Amino acid sequence: MLKLAYIKRALVALLLVAPLAVVNAQDDDGQRKPPEARTSGTLGPQVMRAISEIQEMMSPEDEADTPDLAGAKEALDELYERRYERMNDFEKSTTLNFFTNYYLTTENYVEALKIFVEILTIETLRTDTRLRTLRSLGQLYAAEEDWRNSIRYYSEWRDLSENEDDVVYRGLSYAHYQLEEYQEAQDYWLSYMDVKFNNELRSLATSNPELSEDQRVAQARASAFERDDYAYLNGLYFTLEDFQSALDLTKTMIVQFDNKTDWQNLSAIYATLDNEPRRVQALNLYYLKGLMDDETRFLNLGQSLAGIDVPYSGAKIIAEGLEAAVVEGNVDNMITYTQMLLISNELEEAVVPATTAAELDESGNAYDTLGYLHYVMNNYEEASDAFQAAIDKGGLKDVADTYLFLARALLELRKFDEAEEAASSASEAGDERSTKTAQDFLKLIASRKSYYSTIASRKADAIDFYRPYPPIQ
Repeated sequence: MLKLAYIKRALVALLLVAPLAVVNAQDDDGQRKPPEARTSGTLGPQVMRAISEIQEMMSPEDEADTPDLAGAKEALDELYERRYERMNDFEKSTTLNFFTNYYLTTENYVEALKIFVEILTIETLRTDTRLRTLRSLGQLYAAEEDWRNSIRYYSEWRDLSENEDDVVYRGLSYAHYQLEEYQEAQDYWLSYMDVKFNNELRSLATSNPELSEDQRVAQARASAFERDDYAYLNGLYFTLEDFQSALDLTKTMIVQFDNKTDWQNLSAIYATLDNEPRRVQALNLYYLKGLMDDETRFLNLGQSLAGIDVPYSGAKIIAEGLEAAVVEGNVDNMITYTQMLLISNELEEAVVPATTAAELDESGNAYDTLGYLHYVMNNYEEASDAFQAAIDKGGLKDVADTYLFLARALLELRKFDEAEEAASSASEAGDERSTKTAQDFLKLIASRKSYYSTIASRKADAIDFYRPYPPIQ
């Protein structure tokens, strides 16, 4: 939202001090001139003296002197009460301008508004003064958050003026934005940027005629706008869901300002446009530039790289985040890191984070993952220990599956009775499908047990058959 305090402070720089016109009160022969017409464009002697004194009190010639604002206000009130009704139009506008200067200086914007409105009632008000008054009213009403009246007076300024003004366009855009009229806000802001750019271009053509047209355009674009000018427009594009325009503008901002926020926005816009390869590429560039400093983006990029078949690169990025303590070493993140290494087939490297996750997890699920990891690495002793730890800890997502893998590990260790017990538990704990799988595995255990029993029996028979004779004495 627009910072209203900033607008209010800026208004003080726009004080409307009417030029003082020195009036000769006598003819060359010493005779006093007849009274000036009520619509005269000059100040009479009495008004001239009063205004001069007021100006000195408000803006002393010696910068070391403190302005006497209270005295100036008292003198203004007296001048208004004694002479206003008899003043010509120029004297009235000059007096009222000093009132506005006083109220703006003291930040009494409500009273300043009343005076500006009164200035507009002067019939023969000079066009330049009317234009300045209308523009000031637009700004003051914005400072008071009266957006409709701000738009009204800015629009009246445009109706009267032969030229356009970037300040007026900017004010109109802000006012419409506050009223949530975003399309109008965008249109006026584009006009604001166009006017400001062309003004800068003309200035460069005068001050630097040796520059080529392309050089002037580039320099004008660089000097005419701050990053905030572009950021405001980009915010409007986002609000209006014009993401293609937001993308084009964000690229321009990156080239011109190389700002961290714009790099963040680039990947977000690609995500909104469902351009996943570009989103990941932009996020990766953000990482490579050393800008990444938050957990969410480390994890997002790491997992996204797995999604485009480079999981090990993603795992290394998550590892870097963990080492830098940007990514918290909690159970979820350690599981994610483990899974990335599993996908990358870096099984041995996955053991450390998997063990850490198992120790941190309040349930047995991380131990289940550790058990699976050891199982596929043929570390059956470690696998059976991990699966048993998972069962003991409890809270498993699929306890039947864990029991079944425990049975498999125990079978590989030829612990047939324990394997049968684990498979029976799997049969009891699971659904119909799990039960059938467990029953089939029990048959396999029985078959394997019988096989090894047969082998052992034949081995024993063979040992007896080939028992050597006693040595010859």
